Amino acid sequence: MISFNKFKHRVVALVMVLGLHGFGNFSYAAPAEGSEHATEEHAAEQPAHDGEAAEPKKFDAKEVILGHVKDAYDWHFFSIGETHVTIPLPVIVYSPARGLSVFSASHFHHGHEAYEGYRIVNAHYLHEKGLDADKLRAMGVDPGKVMEGRITAVDANDMPTGETIYDFSMTKNVTSMLIAAILLVVLMLNVAKAYRVRGSKKAPKGLQSLVEPVIIFMRDEVVKPNIPGKKGEKYVPFILTIFFFILINNLLGLLPGSANVTGNIAVTAALAIISFVATMLATNKHFWGHIFNPPVPFGVKVILAPVELIGVFTKPVSLMIRLFANILAGHIIILSIISLVFIFGSLNKVAGYGFLPLTIVFNIVMMMLELLVAFIQAFIFANLTAVFIGQAMEGGHDDHH
Repeated sequence: MISFNKFKHRVVALVMVLGLHGFGNFSYAAPAEGSEHATEEHAAEQPAHDGEAAEPKKFDAKEVILGHVKDAYDWHFFSIGETHVTIPLPVIVYSPARGLSVFSASHFHHGHEAYEGYRIVNAHYLHEKGLDADKLRAMGVDPGKVMEGRITAVDANDMPTGETIYDFSMTKNVTSMLIAAILLVVLMLNVAKAYRVRGSKKAPKGLQSLVEPVIIFMRDEVVKPNIPGKKGEKYVPFILTIFFFILINNLLGLLPGSANVTGNIAVTAALAIISFVATMLATNKHFWGHIFNPPVPFGVKVILAPVELIGVFTKPVSLMIRLFANILAGHIIILSIISLVFIFGSLNKVAGYGFLPLTIVFNIVMMMLELLVAFIQAFIFANLTAVFIGQAMEGGHDDHH
């Protein structure tokens, strides 16, 4: 059993992590728009009237929470007053008219300035230029190309041109996914090396002892029951890759200052498409026969066939939405609970400090729940992918006999 002192130290360490999570995202007055956590030069203070002292901008929980869960062109870790610890990321933009442009996101100065004919659109910029959907259409610009948080092409007067550009930038989510992929490769190479050195008959040690039970469980309890026979063996690496990639990204998302990768619907959509393609490649004539010619009376067949065909496409959609919604909801709940301290603190400092212990308790519970959800959602995505592949490979009754 764990001694009380060890248990106490672990609880203190967890509280420190929760404190860093809040410190990394809430230790400033308000974030700037157009960059995840940067402060607008004039947003920290409200304009003064008739010699009155400028008032600090009130804490905006919605702005802070959405700023944390959205993607960004720089990676913000924490702020101390007006000092922001941020890593600018590479911007890679291609325009058919201008060619390829590669530069650092620091040239945008947190969304305040344009650079090489490009700028990050934010609410302040749109308000300053008086741009709305109607005005953009009047200018001949598609409003869908001038979206907040996105890079758009501008002219010499800093007005959107509406030209088509292709953004290949290394955003926060892309960088985090690359880190997760590197961690996955390093982890598996170390485990494979342990098997080569020690052999498969010796008791596992280190990372090998941590990963081996998971691999065996996924192989014996997920892949083989759903994809029987020798065909299941070749899908084990694919299912394991999906599981560990999602799990690592889920766990990285719980760290202070981390990216919300699997809480981004674009990422979960890409994973769902990969699962869908693997399922389609595994189909056979019996699968499509049951889709277009189900064994039911003709009158029912006319109704059932379109429903079955729609079901082929709704399966990956359900994978996409389930993972996205669960991870995003967890992040928002944790950040909302932390925000309560600052909301109460803006009303009364005593109330803010009084609510702090309750916030820590709630966040400990939520972090433990999110840790469980990280494993569950990775397992569900991998398990359902195996189920869909197995269903696509099922043969006729004669084959089973």
